[in-house]
Amino acid sequence: MSERLVTMLSQEQIAARVKELGAQIAAEYKDRHVVLVVVLKGSFIFAADLCRAIDMTTVRVDFLGVRSYGEGTETSGVVQITQDLSKPIAGEDVIIVEDIVDTGLTIAHLMDLFRTRQPRSVKVCALLHKPARARVEVKVDYLGFTIEDKFVVGYGLDFAERYRNLPYIGVVERS
Repeated sequence: MSERLVTMLSQEQIAARVKELGAQIAAEYKDRHVVLVVVLKGSFIFAADLCRAIDMTTVRVDFLGVRSYGEGTETSGVVQITQDLSKPIAGEDVIIVEDIVDTGLTIAHLMDLFRTRQPRSVKVCALLHKPARARVEVKVDYLGFTIEDKFVVGYGLDFAERYRNLPYIGVVERS
């Protein structure tokens, strides 16, 4: 079986949209401190570019390791925290930075978890949203792109730990 990658979103399209998201976040939080909580591993490239696009000096970045896919292409439905935050978020304005929202289960779980930690506010910034796969409805406050129901890789997203380093979002086609 051979694989080939088909580009869904180019490096240029992604860069332009990330710049717009950064400007929107900076405008909304201009007089406040914000904590970007980067959901690992898939969001790290998006988060690095997003963080640089937010023209503010009051941005703190923290990381949260989460697993729900394992080695497959279907979510297990069970959200496992593999690495917790390094500092408390009580009283903070938090933006969860996620690579893709498809079933909504991970974001819903994280929103419930974070509410117990008493932040001032929690919003979601996702590079991709795949509404056709939604099992629970979640609000995405800052959205890069809505995509069709295809398994995508690149720009941090992987398939069995491969393809994360691609500078674009692609679809793996098998023949």
